[in-house]
Amino acid sequence: MVDDLTKLRIDKSKFQVRRSKKIQGIPFFIIAGIIMAGVFYGTGIIKPAVHVRVSNISTIFPSQTFTLLNASGYIVAQRKSAVSSKITSWLVSLSVEEGSRVKKGDVIACLENNDAVAALKRAKADLNVARYRLRQAEAELTEAGLSYNRTIELLQKGVVSPSEYDSAEAKYKLAIAAVEERRAAIRAGKAAVKEARVNLDYTYLRAPFDAVVLTKNADIGDIVTPVGAAVNARASVVTIADLDSLLAEVDVSESNIEQVSLGQPCEIQLDALSNERFRGKVHMIVPTADRTKASILVKAAFVDKDPRIMPEMSAKVAFLKRQSTDDERNPIKAVPETAVRTIGEKSVVYAIENNRLAEKIVSTGRRYDSMIEIVSGLDGNEKIVTNWNKKVKSGRKVEIIEE
Repeated sequence: MVDDLTKLRIDKSKFQVRRSKKIQGIPFFIIAGIIMAGVFYGTGIIKPAVHVRVSNISTIFPSQTFTLLNASGYIVAQRKSAVSSKITSWLVSLSVEEGSRVKKGDVIACLENNDAVAALKRAKADLNVARYRLRQAEAELTEAGLSYNRTIELLQKGVVSPSEYDSAEAKYKLAIAAVEERRAAIRAGKAAVKEARVNLDYTYLRAPFDAVVLTKNADIGDIVTPVGAAVNARASVVTIADLDSLLAEVDVSESNIEQVSLGQPCEIQLDALSNERFRGKVHMIVPTADRTKASILVKAAFVDKDPRIMPEMSAKVAFLKRQSTDDERNPIKAVPETAVRTIGEKSVVYAIENNRLAEKIVSTGRRYDSMIEIVSGLDGNEKIVTNWNKKVKSGRKVEIIEE
């Protein structure tokens, strides 16, 4: 049994060969991995993400930096009219439509007027009759005057009796009265003609001032009445407005009304023309408050007229510390001044592209409070880093800090 145990041996050659292969392979992969890790780290691929705050490139108006107060409201025409009729009749013609420009006195529409035309003709005829009767009365007065004068001469000669003289005198006076009566009839006839013309003119609806037609409220064949009592009747034919009287009406809180004064410069922005701001000034502060809204109505006038401005447009009014210059009314691209750094003679910002930092060389312009104008170097769609530090370098991966 002892002899058998002494003969036992372990063949280690196999194990030595395998261990030799494993030991020789490990340093190679480790070294390669270390080299690759160094390369990746050096290029920033495996560096930890840099936490940054970002801002969009803003399109601002320079006047925003010296605005005291903003208020919203609507564009309202101060001269506006619903053109209607004084009489009841059918609408037979309509010569305007929405957007038509009319001058004061222009005929907008015509109502059925056969009866008014006939009344005018009758009044003119009656006036002519009165004129003919005046001529007859004047002829009779001439005859009576001659007869009266002869009677006086004959009475002085004793040829006629006093009674004949009295009769001639009475006829003469009657002739004078008849002439006065005919002249009064002519005056009455002229008044009747004028009345008939006025009644006829009521059938022509005219523009009361220079304006633009906003809405058409009736069509040909509709009954037009002063009160619109009938089911299918129309109280007004068109609505017009003087576009030169447009004002921006906005509500200003009672607590802020002290910042607004008459004649104060302001800028008016319309939702329909959001890329433009129009010069304005405070035209009126209405001397009463709206208790339901705790506000006061302020009216701002346009300094420059523009045909694109229309009634009932939504408007925002910025009340300014001072009058803006021509350059300050144009929009600019701007970023927070903390986003721009000067490196040598270059102005640099860092934009985010594919979740990594990209250095952008920009040209800057004017400063407005905490914003700085970007003249060139950015297209306007980038997100810009605003918190600079030593870790902010081109190519670094970023993680945006949510505000």
